[in-house]
Amino acid sequence: MRSIALKITLASSVMFALPSPSYGQNLCGNEADECETAMGSYSIALPKGSQLDKPIPALLYFHGAGGSGARAMRNRNMVEAFTKRGYAVIAPSALQRPNSRYGPVWSFLPFRAKQRDELAFAKEVLTDAAKRFSIDRDNIMMGGFSIGGSLTWYLACQDPKVAKAYVPVGGAFWRPHPVATDCKGPVKMMHTHGWRDGTVPLEGRPLGMGHIIQGDVFVGLQVMRKLNSCDQLRANKFKTDGAYWQRWWTKCAPDTALRFVLHPDGHRVPKEWGGMAIKWFEGLDRKTDAN
Repeated sequence: MRSIALKITLASSVMFALPSPSYGQNLCGNEADECETAMGSYSIALPKGSQLDKPIPALLYFHGAGGSGARAMRNRNMVEAFTKRGYAVIAPSALQRPNSRYGPVWSFLPFRAKQRDELAFAKEVLTDAAKRFSIDRDNIMMGGFSIGGSLTWYLACQDPKVAKAYVPVGGAFWRPHPVATDCKGPVKMMHTHGWRDGTVPLEGRPLGMGHIIQGDVFVGLQVMRKLNSCDQLRANKFKTDGAYWQRWWTKCAPDTALRFVLHPDGHRVPKEWGGMAIKWFEGLDRKTDAN
């Protein structure tokens, strides 16, 4: 009996001492290197040396149009900014729209037929990752790039509690813009956008011969200010950090946050974005976003 108990103890200690697979290794045991769920799939990168008996904070990141979770993981600069800080990066994949030549795309526009309930899918992915990899469901940062950034805005509007905070890049609401009464509650958001972005300009642009029109980021920020009960239109805090211009609103409802970051380039995820997002996210608990 002592021998059996010792074997069990040793096996358990080895299991929990094993480091997580490193960046780029297959975590889900299939050729596509994606974890399958009932509604779709996702890729994941875990912090090096993480132990699956301890909760792991995570970035839930939505790729741009035509991409996939696996392709999003190729942005090593972004992924490693998070994993080196102790975060997992979870990158779901969009579905291919039938008869579309643009590749996989997120289904979020209220006036278009939905291929999938993306809010339900996001919750499913987080639940699955929590079971498989000990992801801390209460410590989730949600973000995305381009149309993935737009999806982030819409999910924050639909259910602001699906994540702790939101960090979209280069994508926001589309026209017709939602109004504050369309959204469920206040948010914590840091939106990042390129000053020279021509793909998703700050003011938006028409697509599909004008049948759909991207939104205006400033109108979206106005919606978020109303949701957060900010008492004035203009920001009251400003910071220039290298090439990045930041402005944020602090005279708002308790337990809210709204920050706007501009970088000088076009449609891309800035190299320093991961570090900025982490610093902002971790500052929320310390209330530094109000300073």
